[in-house]
Amino acid sequence: MASTRRLAAILAADVVGYSRLMRADEEGTHGRFMAHRRELLDPKIREHHGRIVKYTGDGMLVEFGSVVAAVSCAVEVQCAMSRRNHDVTEDERISLRIGINLGDVIAEPEDIYGDGVNIAARLEGLAEPNGICISQTVHEQVRDKLPYPFEDLGHLSVKNIARPLHAFALRPEVIVTLAAETALTLPPAGVVATGFRSGAPRLSIVVLPFANLSHDRDQQYLADGITDDVTTDLSRIPDMVVISRNTAFTYRDKPVDTRQLARELSVRYILQGSVRRSGNRVRVNTQLIDAENDVHVWAERFDQAADDLFRLQDDVTSQIAVALDLELVGAEAARAASNPDALDYILRGRAALNRGSTPDNFAEAIRLFETALALDPSSVGARAFLAHALTGRVLEQITGTSPGDLDRAEQLVDEALAASPRYPLAHLARGQVLRARQQYDVAIPAYETALALDRNSVLALAALGHCKFFSGSIEGAIEAQEQAIRLSPRDPRVSNLYWRIGMVYLLQARTDEAIQWLEKARSANPRLPGPHAWLAASYALRGETARAVAELAEARQLSGDGRYSSITRFTDSRSWAPEIHTLAESTFFAGLRQAGVPEE
Repeated sequence: MASTRRLAAILAADVVGYSRLMRADEEGTHGRFMAHRRELLDPKIREHHGRIVKYTGDGMLVEFGSVVAAVSCAVEVQCAMSRRNHDVTEDERISLRIGINLGDVIAEPEDIYGDGVNIAARLEGLAEPNGICISQTVHEQVRDKLPYPFEDLGHLSVKNIARPLHAFALRPEVIVTLAAETALTLPPAGVVATGFRSGAPRLSIVVLPFANLSHDRDQQYLADGITDDVTTDLSRIPDMVVISRNTAFTYRDKPVDTRQLARELSVRYILQGSVRRSGNRVRVNTQLIDAENDVHVWAERFDQAADDLFRLQDDVTSQIAVALDLELVGAEAARAASNPDALDYILRGRAALNRGSTPDNFAEAIRLFETALALDPSSVGARAFLAHALTGRVLEQITGTSPGDLDRAEQLVDEALAASPRYPLAHLARGQVLRARQQYDVAIPAYETALALDRNSVLALAALGHCKFFSGSIEGAIEAQEQAIRLSPRDPRVSNLYWRIGMVYLLQARTDEAIQWLEKARSANPRLPGPHAWLAASYALRGETARAVAELAEARQLSGDGRYSSITRFTDSRSWAPEIHTLAESTFFAGLRQAGVPEE
């Protein structure tokens, strides 16, 4: 069979002082190690869906489809070993060192090769007896998903690796504490140890293979393609734990007991779906199941023309990923937590933002993200979401502390990107800070980077179009907002998207169309001041003075910075490209003047 390349989490482990133990008691050492393998190691690896590539006498090499699963397995094994060795004398004690790396491997049926494997072996050598050592790439993946305090060892030079390794360690003394806290018990002889289970990760999901319901069985490729793309897109969502495609596909065409499946994979949610093609139409049905309670959380149907299957696949998978992000955050934030940690507060803060752009929602979200950061000062997610919330209320014109909010947000973004340069939300938040400071040209590459890292970022897509608009490129501004609406038609910030479309139409002197979109924006979020101001100008241009005056009064009441008190005050608060300002003079500003806004 030909070899293949794939990305994998690689776990390397060996027995500390194995040669010494074998010299002292060859038969006894071998028997004890085999008992650990039979009763603990092998079952744990199966439980976390790892593949034992090979045993090396005193060690082993294991491949996992998930980094979170690899680290969870390693921690549970070392905790169990700590308990099993509690009353064992040193000359009989089997202790392990474990190293974990995430990298590209050349896979064959009986072995795996490549630098990813070599680095895992070097990390295992750096680990202390009874400890775990992981690479920087692994740490970036698990730092906000698993609650284990890995210590930064810095950059270390190791044999046969060209560049120093940035390594992180979970110390033996920490593992002893974890073992005591989880109260692991030794299994009786002959009984398989299942270890402890602290509950599935909060944002954890498996995407089961979508069923092909078409009469043509050759259409299976489309169902499989959507399954693959949804799995990939969900894995880009912050704090999301997604079971690998290879593991999920082992359940194809099998009856599913949702609770049993959730226990086997250690997930909270299961996504199922089907694809049916009939003529030139494709229908995709999806349903999200809370496996803990065996209840449906969300279901949706997508109907598309099949004339461009690649676009159809992209559109459907993106819409599913965006919708699930909103649904899962809301579901998890609603769960009661007796001892909430940083991630609990981050999820609650995200849920507060998803309720809509109001002063109270922003204040609650900021408080929750501040709490998360206080609980975990190293959290990249807490920093990025806090920066996002601070800039959000500035952009929505509902804060009186704009300079301080932006300064704090900029500092948080810098810290987040220094710790995790590829964190999509941190790049989005940087774009938001720059956009709030009206540095539109500089904000554009920040949003483009965010989209390169997460193609389903509705906010980055819409804000990118907004920045290009204010930089003078009015063409395509409406298309960007419409694309964002198509991706997330029930987005909590959809009012902003409607508002921007209305703005463009008004600047193009298409007043009736502008009013239609601005009224939709007002209905979607009545507490957003911008749509009221643009409606005031639109109504005035159409001769509806009373309605214009009422909308202007509402805009002034809701705005936190007084920008609608005069034309000068507004222009001082905005930095538009000359061509946009020229269009505004004959439309927006002309309408505001007719509604009663003075020059000074």
